[in-house]
Amino acid sequence: MAKPFAAFVVALALAAALPAQTRPPRARDLGVPFEGTPGPNNAITDVHGVEVGYSTLIEGGDVRTGVTAILPRGKTFKDTVMAGFFSQNGNGEMTGIHWLVESGFLEGPVMITNTHSVGTVRDSVIAWEMKHGATQYPWSLPVVAETYDGYLNDINGFHVKPEHAVAAIESAAGGRVAEGNVGGGTGMVCMGFKGGSGTASRVLTAAQGGYTVGVFVQCNTGSAHELRLAGVPVGQIMNRTGPYAQLYGRDREDMGSIIIVVATDAPLTSTQLNRLCKRATLGLARIGGTSGDGSGDIFVSFSTANPGAAPPPRSPLTTHVEMMANWAMGPLFDATIRATEEAIANAMVGAQTMTGYQGHTIIALDHDRLASMMKATYAPTPW
Repeated sequence: MAKPFAAFVVALALAAALPAQTRPPRARDLGVPFEGTPGPNNAITDVHGVEVGYSTLIEGGDVRTGVTAILPRGKTFKDTVMAGFFSQNGNGEMTGIHWLVESGFLEGPVMITNTHSVGTVRDSVIAWEMKHGATQYPWSLPVVAETYDGYLNDINGFHVKPEHAVAAIESAAGGRVAEGNVGGGTGMVCMGFKGGSGTASRVLTAAQGGYTVGVFVQCNTGSAHELRLAGVPVGQIMNRTGPYAQLYGRDREDMGSIIIVVATDAPLTSTQLNRLCKRATLGLARIGGTSGDGSGDIFVSFSTANPGAAPPPRSPLTTHVEMMANWAMGPLFDATIRATEEAIANAMVGAQTMTGYQGHTIIALDHDRLASMMKATYAPTPW
């Protein structure tokens, strides 16, 4: 494995151990007034048992890519989780979805990488699962999703290798989650600015069940013209025009893709999780996404409740599960929307300006300007 990759893994471990005041800022640190109550990490890992791992490839001038692994129950793959799916616009790929929709369950991790590395990651997950006896059946249909990083990354160089997918799985952990130019999000562009990996969470009140909703995004979508944070037209004010915008004519056109993963500990069936998935679209819309023709906006959701709900073959014929009442799902819908919005903002705030393939450069959101906008717009006023 290349030394730059190993060094980056060490850097991530050290970053996770830093005290909060020395960590990179997130969107709410810059004054963006998000609604709702986040969990302790404001991350998908606030849903108990969920782990996130990365492999990040930043090598030479042209390699800017990686792999992300989201593990619903950590390395316990055989205890499947109820799951849902929604495709807002299908110009993208997410493997393994036919069986997820048919069975209502997700077995194993959700993996995210670049468009041309889906096959490599899928095969690598299968090999890892077979080696560790991690499947109920003698076969595996992994869920692997993608977004396109070919502007900053030499995507046709096929730099993602099996060991990178394995490292993402094996490095997965709970707690704080790194954001921005990491994992599958390394080379991504979002709303005309540097994008990448982002996450957020919301915790319901005790009266609403006290459940947690966590969202993870790999954002590579949207246009600068449409970018809004807390309703402020940040993209237009910052007036981002550059080679990327000129290449696609895109100041006003929604391009790219976004993968959204929604996790919760609320006891939901697969049908209810399909409903939850759809609400991620509203979070995307709040930040300015319009799901253009070239955008692959594909979402998957799962619930960590009801362990043992899908017993292996030749086990007892019936199983019993707890299900939340449909009428009580409103707060979960709201939490999904709010967490999705913040996760996308966190991906952009966490990202740094990057130069990559053929010298292409994508500028990150200016933290000082964003904080100034939020302060000017939301400054306290006398009664």
